[in-house]
Formats: sequence, structure tokens, C-alpha cells
Amino acid sequence: MTYSIEFRPAALKNLKRFPKRDLVRIRKRIEELGKNLPDPKTTKMRGKNSFHRIRSGNYRIIYEIHSDRLVILIVKVAHRRDVYRNLT
Repeated sequence: MTYSIEFRPAALKNLKRFPKRDLVRIRKRIEELGKNLPDPKTTKMRGKNSFHRIRSGNYRIIYEIHSDRLVILIVKVAHRRDVYRNLT
């Protein structure tokens, strides 16, 4: 089952700031996410939210899964030290 990928506007804006080398790796990881979704039990974040996370080097990709529409919504992409701050 293939999921389509959507981005929040803030996530797209954030992606433009990354170095080219890291951006290529992050894009590849996001494409893989749409084709082969990892086990939601292992990627689910703690707490009362619907967020999941995956690693891409020193960066983390925070996303939501909308199974009813077959969509993965990329919420935030940031360095691992900053990604969990102000997550809404």
C-alpha cells in the first residue's frame, strides 16, 4: 500500500534551510516512508498525540498517519536537539 506525502507549510519552509547533503538524505527517507511505512508501534511518540518519528542522520522527521485517506502528513523536520520543542 503506497501512501501519498503531504507537508505542513512550516515543514516545507524548514526544509529549505538544511545543507544540500542533508536535504538529499532527508528527501530520500521521506520517499521511502511513503512506499514502505515502518511499523507504527515502533515509531509512535509518547503522550496523547498522533505523531510518529523516524531518523535521518542527525535529523528527525515527525509525521502523522492518516490511514483513512492513505496520507502521511509531514509535521516537522529539524535537528534532533530542536525537533521536540514546541511540537503541536
